Amino acid sequence: MPPRWPRKPDRKDPEYRRLDDRMNFAIHVGIFAAINSGLWFVDAIKQADWSWLISVTGIWAGILLVHLIYIIAIADYSLESNG
Repeated sequence: MPPRWPRKPDRKDPEYRRLDDRMNFAIHVGIFAAINSGLWFVDAIKQADWSWLISVTGIWAGILLVHLIYIIAIADYSLESNG
């Protein structure tokens, strides 16, 4: 069941921005998991020599880690930051 927002969604609302950023992160993780698992599955089935696959997965996972660090530790959701 999708989350329900008790008031009109507004990007200026700090609580809404926090929820929106976390849902976007969850979507990115899902896309990462779907694409990478598919690539690794094809690599295993075809027994291909896709040496580039390790680099793609590592770089993409690193980008996801930076995204997670940003939304948890760096992003400022206070009312004062909306200037």
